[in-house]
Amino acid sequence: MLGEIFGPDLLIVVIVIAVLIFGGAAIPKLARSLGSAKNEFEKGIKEGGSPSDAAPSESKATDAAAEKPAAES
Repeated sequence: MLGEIFGPDLLIVVIVIAVLIFGGAAIPKLARSLGSAKNEFEKGIKEGGSPSDAAPSESKATDAAAEKPAAES
């Protein structure tokens, strides 16, 4: 039943709508960004852990920025 719903004609319609919405030049950029997002997601799942463990340099930068205005007051 799902084979009848998601057939090649539906795929063609989806591609035509995507080209109309995003334009022909933006489709490769969109595909690349989706692929890189998928790869980053899979890498994050394999590494595990919490998001704060993954980027300690970002948390230090935000901590320093948060302390700076407090020190000036």
